[in-house]
Amino acid sequence: MNAWITLPSVSADLGEGLHWDSARACLWMTDIHGRRLCQGRAGATAWRSWALLQRVGWVIPCASGDALLLGLQGGFARVQWPLVEGATDLDFEWVAQPFGGNASLRLNDAKADVTGAVWAGSLNNDDDSRADGCLFRLGSDGQLTVMDTGYTVANGPAIRGDGRLMLHTDSGRRTIYAFDLDAPAGRLSNKRVWKQFADEDGYPDGMCFDAEGAVWLAHWGGSCISRFAPDGRLLRRVQLPTSHVTNVCFGGPALDRLFVSTARAGLSSEQLASQPLAGALFEVLSPGVAGLPGLSFGPTLLP
Repeated sequence: MNAWITLPSVSADLGEGLHWDSARACLWMTDIHGRRLCQGRAGATAWRSWALLQRVGWVIPCASGDALLLGLQGGFARVQWPLVEGATDLDFEWVAQPFGGNASLRLNDAKADVTGAVWAGSLNNDDDSRADGCLFRLGSDGQLTVMDTGYTVANGPAIRGDGRLMLHTDSGRRTIYAFDLDAPAGRLSNKRVWKQFADEDGYPDGMCFDAEGAVWLAHWGGSCISRFAPDGRLLRRVQLPTSHVTNVCFGGPALDRLFVSTARAGLSSEQLASQPLAGALFEVLSPGVAGLPGLSFGPTLLP
């Protein structure tokens, strides 16, 4: 028996940005290269999607309840809620544009902390071997700060349940770094290597903490997700039928359902033929642990 199922009506060129929205009882997902924002409601069989004119890496609800924050090609943007049904291009307003019009750069992955700040990484979308990526902090007041630099593919911020530790990945270097986090002060310190991966592991991608302090990680090119102890020891591995696994997220009313996004991007025609479920959204059955609630951007938003 498989340890997973696929969710119907969901397929992405590059699925990413998973976020469980408890206020709306839904799971958000982005299709980066497909330039789509996708929403699946608990119990619904059909997903809704909205088109964008820019690549979109992630979505985080705003604490105000009347908007969503998006990580776009050009930066951080706000869209009003509810979204217009059938819109072919969502109307958004910029909150911060850190790239100065450089279309090669884009935001890639993000998480909010307990203060309502958003921590987001970036990359060079045209040449991800270049160390152009940064780690940004967007404060709840809209103030943007560059917190770290020199990443090839910045990925998977994950914040421990006590809010005092953050993990952040350089996927191109197969390395996850740990930082001591002072969320109220908006500070990071004591950067160190948390875990280095071998070639056969693929590339560390999106990740999240669970309620027991363990880390769940998606392996791009590794056909699996893994659960690691706080000291980096492997606790569990779930194999998936496609190689490019991109993100993991707990959801559902009890936060005991584990969702996994994947991608078709980067696969040859022969690989796609042998991996018909590439780009699907999976649910891992019986993860055996609950996750942490997804946090929002806020509590105050720009006027």
